[in-house]
Amino acid sequence: MKLQRIMNIALLTASLMVFGKNAVAAEYEIDIEGMHAAIQFRIYHLGYSVLTGRFNDFGGFFTWDRNNPAVSSVDVTINTASIDSNHAERDKHLREPDFLNVEKYPQATFKSTKYNGDAGGGTLEGILTLHGVSKPIVLDIKFIGEGADPWGGYRAGFEGNVTIRRSDFGMMYNLGPKSDEMELDLYIEGIRK
Repeated sequence: MKLQRIMNIALLTASLMVFGKNAVAAEYEIDIEGMHAAIQFRIYHLGYSVLTGRFNDFGGFFTWDRNNPAVSSVDVTINTASIDSNHAERDKHLREPDFLNVEKYPQATFKSTKYNGDAGGGTLEGILTLHGVSKPIVLDIKFIGEGADPWGGYRAGFEGNVTIRRSDFGMMYNLGPKSDEMELDLYIEGIRK
């Protein structure tokens, strides 16, 4: 009886060790050096056209477990002065107090709080801090793929999309009808640590 109890405890411990490893999400660093990640934006200009741009300097990490996507998380920091709309004078204005005010707010951050969905995609809830204001947002997320790379590493990639209102983050400069809404597209590839 005593031997059976010891064996049961040993079996339970071994099972927890094996399955416990699978329950922990792997951590990935966003691949900025390899230029395999992008944060892009789109905004209406005067109601006549669409202005596009990107942020060139950002970094962060995410956790991912295909078998248990609910434990996934993301943490990203953006250098706001790295805004790039392919026009130097416009970018200078975008860095000023009318828009990003990069001197006062040099960073924007996103920290996720909850993932809803399956391994193929879903929604990612989190807090976006931009222009000194923190607000909850929900990104639509799509899983692109994962696997070994040619250099001995392991990678996973996702794309995400969200529309925010500039006025929600204290940016009131008028660019015409529809210009309050800004669409953000994220393309993230991470290297497993």
